[in-house]
Amino acid sequence: MADKKAEQNIDLELVRAFKNGDVSGYNRIVLKYQEQVYWVARKMVNDHDDANDLTQEVFIKVYSALKDFREESNLFTWLYRITMNFCLNHVTKPKHKQTVSVEEVVEPMFSSDKNADERIDEEIRSKAIMEAIETLPKQQRAVFNMRYYDNIQYEEIAKIMKRSVGGVKANYFHAVKHIGNHLKEKLGITSL
Repeated sequence: MADKKAEQNIDLELVRAFKNGDVSGYNRIVLKYQEQVYWVARKMVNDHDDANDLTQEVFIKVYSALKDFREESNLFTWLYRITMNFCLNHVTKPKHKQTVSVEEVVEPMFSSDKNADERIDEEIRSKAIMEAIETLPKQQRAVFNMRYYDNIQYEEIAKIMKRSVGGVKANYFHAVKHIGNHLKEKLGITSL
């Protein structure tokens, strides 16, 4: 708990430095959080280039909005909320055609010590899970990614999404149910 409080104090110092005209405060925030923001975006859009673009857009927004940060929540919660808003807007845009290179499919099959059948099964399972996640409504997808992959507590998700805790729990329940049904239908898998 003390480490979390110390991190929050460091973040507030960086924000205050930026508000006082020290751009290095912003630069340090970017360096500290850009990888986390990227991975939040990547889980939502499932594309490296789109996630990179969204990360850049988030930090452009942060630069212009940081002066108005009210310090009522911790900085990462605020960044996460901005990132999720950009991602939710992105996933509602018409989808462009995604191409997959041969290397993306073949490389994972030969990069571990597992036998070929296990690697192929793992790849099929991963693709089916990603397909299932992509078919979720955007709110459910966001909640599922935050809870399942990032292990964020329901109360924190509710703050980020500006929803009730009960609504967040319902979104997660329906997302898990949908993914489970999708995997059962596609692969006969009954649980994540």
